[in-house]
Amino acid sequence: MKEIEVKVLNIDKDKIESKLKQIGCELIKDEYQYNYIFDTEERRLKKKYNGYLRIRKTVNKDKTEKIELTLKRNIANTKFRKNIENNLNIDNVEEGTNILEALGYKLMHIGKKHRISYKHKDILFEIDTWDKETYPYTYLEIEVIREEDLERAIELLEIDKKNITKKSIEELREEIN
Repeated sequence: MKEIEVKVLNIDKDKIESKLKQIGCELIKDEYQYNYIFDTEERRLKKKYNGYLRIRKTVNKDKTEKIELTLKRNIANTKFRKNIENNLNIDNVEEGTNILEALGYKLMHIGKKHRISYKHKDILFEIDTWDKETYPYTYLEIEVIREEDLERAIELLEIDKKNITKKSIEELREEIN
């Protein structure tokens, strides 16, 4: 899957949710995610692809669970962040971890976040609140397939462009540490 994304920092979560509802967005997810990030000791995936391997366990409000193994690779970081994600459903975090470690990957970080997702046509708006150790500030992530949809999303929410970043969560974490 190819995606174009940005993060909007310095948001007021309640105001953003109110705006999303006002413009007719549909609430599509309210979930908790447990993210297990892997790379080699020498950070091969980060250096070669500006990416990583991730096992993500998602728990929805109705208590249904999904576990997915993802290889995320950054393919462009110009005006917007463009990534390719290869995803595979698995059924067990521990066994997935055992396989990755046997292949030489090391668990680098575990992070938990609450994600609320809204959709408007082909635009996905995701409000992410991480555990304080991972990242202490709530932000809005906007994901699209076409660049023009990203511009439209920014206009719809009247976002101040100085709050837009193409940085990854790892880059944001490095900035505050």
